[in-house]
Amino acid sequence: MATEPAASRSNPALVREAQTAMYQRAMRTLPGGTDSNFRAWGDDTIYVDRGKGGYVWDIDGNEYIDLRMGYGPVILGHGDDRVDDYVNERMRKGVSFSLTSEDEVQAMELVKELTGWVDKVRMTVSGTEATMHAMRIARAYTGRDRIVKFEGQYHGVHDYALISVAPDVMSELGDADAPVRLAWGRGIPDAVADTIIPARYNNIDALRRLFEARGEEIAAIIVEPVLGNAQGIMPKPGFHQAMRALTEEFGILLIFDEVKTGFRFAKGGAAEFFGVTPDLATYAKAMGNGYPAAAFGGREEVMSVLPDKVSHGGTYAGNRIAAAAAVKTLQIIRDTDALEVVHATGRRVQAGLREVLNPTGLPYHFTGHPSMFGIMFSEVEASEYRDWATTDHELYDAVAVGMHARGAMPEPDSREPWFFCEAHAQGDIVDRVVTIFSDSLDAALEARAHGDIGPEPSGAMSHPAAG
Repeated sequence: MATEPAASRSNPALVREAQTAMYQRAMRTLPGGTDSNFRAWGDDTIYVDRGKGGYVWDIDGNEYIDLRMGYGPVILGHGDDRVDDYVNERMRKGVSFSLTSEDEVQAMELVKELTGWVDKVRMTVSGTEATMHAMRIARAYTGRDRIVKFEGQYHGVHDYALISVAPDVMSELGDADAPVRLAWGRGIPDAVADTIIPARYNNIDALRRLFEARGEEIAAIIVEPVLGNAQGIMPKPGFHQAMRALTEEFGILLIFDEVKTGFRFAKGGAAEFFGVTPDLATYAKAMGNGYPAAAFGGREEVMSVLPDKVSHGGTYAGNRIAAAAAVKTLQIIRDTDALEVVHATGRRVQAGLREVLNPTGLPYHFTGHPSMFGIMFSEVEASEYRDWATTDHELYDAVAVGMHARGAMPEPDSREPWFFCEAHAQGDIVDRVVTIFSDSLDAALEARAHGDIGPEPSGAMSHPAAG
């Protein structure tokens, strides 16, 4: 595992001088001062200097225990020497050729080996590209145009994915029995949006009614095995199995979007964890420990539309840096107990948080998997995105912002889960996270008592949820 360099271990008060100056400089060139809407936090935008293990440091030198891990890719830890040394060795032979290297073949052999069900697979650069290509393959294979996606699920930023993703006001999603397709942002043609049919996660009866009414139009249903854009809401028992049976009944392909869950929930991803075999799957994030590696693959019959019938390419697809990172990361996941360490660390943090939360009497529940979980302040356990509106997300957001000031960095939005890596098991990180959460919760509750934060969920979010 990577280790952290010696540094100040306290953040009595965050220093913002260099970041304020950088924000002003960046605003003159980058829209929002960043290269992603998800990183644009206004005057609170963070500019990072470096990361090591389970820590990051901003350009003012403030240290944080990183609970975002780049929205999930960093499964081993920042600057993991095993991965970085291997990538450095391989990249010296050249990076981009628009020709295929052994690194690519080896990386995809490891995807096949670890998943146990993927027959054919190709590399690409991002999760967005992976889901885009998976949808295209599904349409080509079935000869149908429509794709079903679940409300609140995030499948990247191509036009076909940005439907019913993350509204603040649930009424915008339409009637519960007749969801409307809601484009997330401008610039998405109606003709494209009309090919996407939104559905409600964890509602198998509604899915059957949809398939009975429109099944002949539907090429595939794409699903994050857990609702990653709402703190990892888990499927109800048997939901994925019932959905698998339903898709087979109607001749519809099942796409598992494992960009977040792949090589994190289990060595074979969520397909192994839930015991369900889809037709296609997409991977990214954890497969490269932070390097921009991604892939899409599936059953040989479905993937047979490549290379002759479906367009797929990319100058940087399978570049040596990404391929080498995937090789070494997947080897480590295969050959070591890294994932078991990640899972155990998440369980330890959850146990500590329970000790903090239970005496308060606050209603709460954990969502997701120990390697990727959230905390929802609510009496009722959430089962779909619409349930997020009934949670006390104002309190959560206040706690998350307070944690930043005390040296830990979850996403300051109640829709994004905490991500854990192998390096979080080192030293006193778990104890520090629990202490920082406890202190931040006390401060948030005191602020609420003084009327500084509202007593009820408002539906507003601090920052856009991300995938």
